[in-house]
Amino acid sequence: MAEPRDFLPDLYNARMPSHGSTRGRTERRRTEQRNPASKNLDRMTAREIVRLMNWEDSKVARAVGRESAAIAQAVDTIVGGIRKGGRLIYVGAGSSGRMGVLDAAECPPTFGTSAKLVVALIAGGRRAITQAVEGAEDSERNGARDLRAIRLTRKDVVVGIAASGTTPYVVGALRYARGIGAMTVAVTSNLRMPVGRVAKIVIAPEVGPEVLTGSTRLKAGTSQKMVLNMLSTAVMARLGHVYENLMIDMMLTNEKLAERAVRILREASGASVSAAEQALRAGGHDLRVALVILKLRIGAVEAKRRLKAVGGDLRKAIGE
Repeated sequence: MAEPRDFLPDLYNARMPSHGSTRGRTERRRTEQRNPASKNLDRMTAREIVRLMNWEDSKVARAVGRESAAIAQAVDTIVGGIRKGGRLIYVGAGSSGRMGVLDAAECPPTFGTSAKLVVALIAGGRRAITQAVEGAEDSERNGARDLRAIRLTRKDVVVGIAASGTTPYVVGALRYARGIGAMTVAVTSNLRMPVGRVAKIVIAPEVGPEVLTGSTRLKAGTSQKMVLNMLSTAVMARLGHVYENLMIDMMLTNEKLAERAVRILREASGASVSAAEQALRAGGHDLRVALVILKLRIGAVEAKRRLKAVGGDLRKAIGE
């Protein structure tokens, strides 16, 4: 097998035959086109498949990097919405919807936020997280209905995730959101598609055709995961849910995380293990309180008072 880099990804697409009325749609939706580098996928060895997929995956980070300006704009928009009392709401179907569910689920334990702050809607509901729900994504009305059910407001920011860019459920949700004045963001792999035309901000990494034709859980899904990682992490950092690059608001739900909390306090303050453990206990296992105790060498009551006086701003509480 030739090295993956020797293939010309657009060569096959240039030769694609016409299929009547579907021609324009097929040519524009690159996620449905065939990748010439993997035409013999069923005859490749395991090593050849792995090397090819690794080569194709190496393109994803560059594609996402080209969308940095749009991603940063989305971050600022989401931060602004949350500061006004809004929420970050992911909307998707199938693999794209599951990406949103995963990112939303990770926010409370990582950043100590309410489960109501970052919400994920997936076509077909909870059952669709683990299995295909036939036809669930085919209704624009369902997307609007699900946003109404969670009482979408103008303060919320809706992020529609659709690799194809055509998913009716996502399009319907974005249209409904725009209709009531909420900010909208699209994360897609096909720029000139309905979600890109409906959303105010469009993030569209061009990752090219998949190794397995149309299987957007691959490169398209990887790009979505990277974009959502950036959105939620940058938003929470801007909102003050991290200190330096440490998870100062994480939930201590098991022994491993309790040990990590002690390490965080030691790294942030230079304190000993015993001092960090003592401060953590005194602060009611609240890392913010514990760090103020250690940094200013004060008691828990005074540490809590200082934090309350500055609205929980850790930097201000410790005078940095």
